[in-house]
Amino acid sequence: MRPPDFETTDQASGCVLGLVLAAGAGTRFGGPKALARGGDGVPWVVRAVRTLREGGCGQVIVALGASATQARDLVPPGAEIVVVPDWRLGLSATISKGLAAAGERSASALVIMPVDAPGAPPTVVHRVIDAVAGAPRRALVQATYGGDPGHPVLIGAEHFAPLERALSGDRGARAYLATHDAVTVPCEDLWSGDDIDTRPFVDR
Repeated sequence: MRPPDFETTDQASGCVLGLVLAAGAGTRFGGPKALARGGDGVPWVVRAVRTLREGGCGQVIVALGASATQARDLVPPGAEIVVVPDWRLGLSATISKGLAAAGERSASALVIMPVDAPGAPPTVVHRVIDAVAGAPRRALVQATYGGDPGHPVLIGAEHFAPLERALSGDRGARAYLATHDAVTVPCEDLWSGDDIDTRPFVDR
């Protein structure tokens, strides 16, 4: 049975897109996190899509790689799937694919959220988007938790190409955000900011 549907957006052009990072093999976790479910049976990918949509993203893209064939059945119909063929190269390949997809859709900005943060509430996405002050195309924003950088992050369209050129290996956008003076938004009052790298995970 497929997860519940989400309202679709007919035209993504100019909107803030969400990107769910769900392409990795989940080596430490024991399998691809794109297939993971919470204690209530809800797939993590459904939670990530819901968080981004309810947080203010006009459309959501889910990047799949390892076990993409099985994982695509867990992705809500209202989200778009992009497959990362070179996911084994690391996180950079997944983010690069997401940036390219956002650019093709003329998105004003991309909000990135990993699939292994099922506890993230939509309010953290709202806060990060609100920090762009009406100018998302030029913006770089990162949520922080107790001063430590975390997710979500927002990448304005003017940074899509430069960030893609800077990516390599299993490193994400953190170095680019740090060297380009990203706006930091404290979010520890909303959520712990923790991702989940090992099993088991039990919802509370």
